[in-house]
Amino acid sequence: MDPKEDESSSKELNIPNEHKIISLILRSQGVEDCDSNVTNLLLEYAKRYTEDVLKDALIYSEYAGKNEIDNDDIQLAIQGRTSYSFSSPPDPQFYLQLSKEVNKTPLPLISEKFGLRLPSEKHTLTGVNFQVVPHLGIMKFE
Repeated sequence: MDPKEDESSSKELNIPNEHKIISLILRSQGVEDCDSNVTNLLLEYAKRYTEDVLKDALIYSEYAGKNEIDNDDIQLAIQGRTSYSFSSPPDPQFYLQLSKEVNKTPLPLISEKFGLRLPSEKHTLTGVNFQVVPHLGIMKFE
């Protein structure tokens, strides 16, 4: 048996089933390759979401006076979660109407002197900041 095959099969055996399922879901949606942290993050999100839904279903079940959680409690918990956890995007017609209102306002006119306004040469770092004294004769230093 090839040692590489043995190594890869042992790696596959160490991967939990949940990770394999999430990888298969990602592949079915067209994601061919991703970081292993992505599957860890999605697994954590799925576990937390499931836990929250089951906690809500337990609360609904207790409120109804039942001893066990049934399918109706879970459906109600899921509906409650999706109604305040997830929001749907606005209607495209809303964006069209909003863009028409915004585009009614004309853009300001471009002035004759457009572009970047630079300070005069004497106020720039590249400007001359000294004066040359004309040569008045030979100076003697003693």
